[in-house]
Amino acid sequence: KLLDAPGAAGVAPGVDLAGVIDDLLRSGEEEDDEKDDATTRADASSDGTRGDGDGDSTEAKAEAEAPKIERREALYAVTGHTVWLGGISADDTRIVVYNSGTSYVRPNEELAGCFETGGDNTALFSIDVIEVPLANPAASRITSSARVFAEDERIAGLWLGGDHGEGTQDTNITDHCHDITVFPAKGIAAGACSGNGIVLDISDPLQPKRIDDVTETGFAYWHSATFNNDGTKVLFTDEWGGGGRPRCQAGDPMDWGANAIYELKDGKLEFSSLYKIPAPQTDKENCVAHNGSIIPVPGRDIFVQAWYQGGISVIDFTDAKNPVEIAYFDRGPVDEEQLVTGGYWSAYWYNGRIYATEITRGLDVFALEPSEFLTPEEIAAAEGAQYPGGLFNPQTQTQVTWPDDLARAAEDSRKGG
Repeated sequence: KLLDAPGAAGVAPGVDLAGVIDDLLRSGEEEDDEKDDATTRADASSDGTRGDGDGDSTEAKAEAEAPKIERREALYAVTGHTVWLGGISADDTRIVVYNSGTSYVRPNEELAGCFETGGDNTALFSIDVIEVPLANPAASRITSSARVFAEDERIAGLWLGGDHGEGTQDTNITDHCHDITVFPAKGIAAGACSGNGIVLDISDPLQPKRIDDVTETGFAYWHSATFNNDGTKVLFTDEWGGGGRPRCQAGDPMDWGANAIYELKDGKLEFSSLYKIPAPQTDKENCVAHNGSIIPVPGRDIFVQAWYQGGISVIDFTDAKNPVEIAYFDRGPVDEEQLVTGGYWSAYWYNGRIYATEITRGLDVFALEPSEFLTPEEIAAAEGAQYPGGLFNPQTQTQVTWPDDLARAAEDSRKGG
């Protein structure tokens, strides 16, 4: 149902993609301090600390099995820093993959056709569009390297790196996308592309076209993007300082290493707000915004997210201008004496539970509990949400629906019914 495997950079036209994909699935993840994830939050009490939080957690530490690819028709695929497979294709004969590597560009001597510099033939400033025929995956090919950052006939048309003025963040150059999230039913994709957040028109999957782009003075590295269920909002994350640094301390700016929430109107991104976990973390906890997914409550936009050692935050961004945390889980530092990289790398809602990958401790599985922020009927509706084809993928989003009785009960519960 969900495939999550490390990605790599530098695939050249004409390369046998079947072997490359096999390498990707086996390769270890290379974390780059300047290009990695983490920001923390926690429900702060009067003394700025956080308890264990509400929730039912079970821990399972087991050696992970090798990932298995589920082959099926009508499969749409997207890749960035991480490989994700799933969703809906333009037809049932092929998989379309968007690839943008975050690592170094391989030298031409190692992989013919790869150039880091050299003008318009550079492997940077583009995303690879890869077509994989289901009947013959060995015939996979790069159909184009779309110059989605181009402007005024310059391939480097977006943010060129540096700060935005006095007191602002130093933001990476926009020459690749860390993550690309597609919403095939809406014909759109959102890219978190180092120095910019972008929106793509993917109505023709083989010809993605940028239709809008934004930058943010507090963002260091645009890391991931998530749509709400109807595709009218996009939540971008900032990986300030990389996943290995403590960026959620009391003295850290609340508008750095945060989420940025935009409304999407007629293909244009309109800024609404920033969100960062409210409870300060210690200098022994690596923390910054990282991977998450939508919790499908009808009539609301709710997002569960990993913040490394900042724990897990569940936020309601239905009012895009006023996002608020409605649940959390925070275990505290792995080691109170020294900084040890750990915490939650990802947190995803699937089939009524939150599955969170904890770097040092293994897999945690959570259940939501009713509260003043979330009714039993809303939780029941989220647990009964229907995904097209019964499949879930955080970066190939599909529009969730609900049985009428569950949706009605959830709505009535908010009215006191």
